[in-house]
Amino acid sequence: MPDECAETDQSQSHATSNIAWFLTGAFIGAAAATLYAPQSGKETRQYLSEKTQQGREAVESAGQEIAESSKDMFERGRKLVDDAADLFERGRKLVKG
Repeated sequence: MPDECAETDQSQSHATSNIAWFLTGAFIGAAAATLYAPQSGKETRQYLSEKTQQGREAVESAGQEIAESSKDMFERGRKLVDDAADLFERGRKLVKG
């Protein structure tokens, strides 16, 4: 069971890293588009507004996924503790006779 927790922690760390890289790429892309776009100021602002909204939605979605994963990990941790307490109690009863 400890291997599952380590794998889940690693998976969440990987997801967080992916989100950070996505946001970094989105920022760099928006900056490059602003500097090199042959569009009017109004069109550029509209484009940036749309990209900002897409980034916001991606961050919200990722945040929800992380929250759900954290809740799942908490529940699994609670179950592990309950199982360990049960095993401890059974062992204590066996020793007492």
